[in-house]
Amino acid sequence: MLWLFLLCLALAVIIAVLALKIHLMQISAEEIMHQLDERLDTDTNTLISLSSRDRYMRRLAVVLNSQLRQLRRERRRLQSGDVELREAVVNVSHDLRTPLTAICGYLELLRRENKSENAERYLSIIENRAEALTRLTEELFRYSIVASGESNLKLEHVSLNTALEESLSAYYGALKSAGISPEVSVPEERIIRILDRAALARVFGNIISNAVKYSTGDFVISLSPAGEIIFANSAPSLSEIQAGRLFDRFYTVEDGQKSTGLGLSISRTLTEHMGGSINATYSDGILRIHVLFPERNSKNTGN
Repeated sequence: MLWLFLLCLALAVIIAVLALKIHLMQISAEEIMHQLDERLDTDTNTLISLSSRDRYMRRLAVVLNSQLRQLRRERRRLQSGDVELREAVVNVSHDLRTPLTAICGYLELLRRENKSENAERYLSIIENRAEALTRLTEELFRYSIVASGESNLKLEHVSLNTALEESLSAYYGALKSAGISPEVSVPEERIIRILDRAALARVFGNIISNAVKYSTGDFVISLSPAGEIIFANSAPSLSEIQAGRLFDRFYTVEDGQKSTGLGLSISRTLTEHMGGSINATYSDGILRIHVLFPERNSKNTGN
């Protein structure tokens, strides 16, 4: 019976050792997961470190640290390239402004001269293209400033109700010319958020301009007490894939007229800078753009 007792004792020791080993490996795995999440979320030079001496877990940490170093190098390379691209865009925008201003000035002088019918038609085409190029140059410059985070947002308490009404009033002429009569639904209570008033006006203005381009006459806008604004309009020329790309830089829909492809991209950047979110959905021929500014530290008030 002694041998049976010793066998059981040996098995108990082995089980205890294995249980301890598994427990220590679980602790190491938790350390690795926690530190990996932290390293991926922040731009830091700190690598994963382990308290465990287990060679397999330490080997795993070495492999992960190697991948983190490579990821950091790629991230810095991309960030450097993005900065260089923005600087190049700003420089090109500045360089184009002077000759464009001169071209527009000479076109204005030429407009006053007597011209044949063909010359008049050619002049109109040139003016149209010069206007489009000027608009693209300005949008490139504005986008580079917004994307770089140098826009210096002036945060203050802003009523979403009032901001929405003012934006619609500013685009009344464009909406009327397009035969669009907006249906607006807003709560009686004032929805207050801490935002940049000018940036918010640009976000709303770009979305309204988008509706003018694609709507066939309908435009429904609703504001919820939660701070979500939904802009909905029929857009039969769009597809679900196109709707999903509306916020991509320089993306334009073939039917879009006089579009630089930067308006909605600027709206997304500004919205995210102010702590909000923006996305588009498309179903049954209806394009819906959702803009959400969560409550956070703001307060709703009836004033």
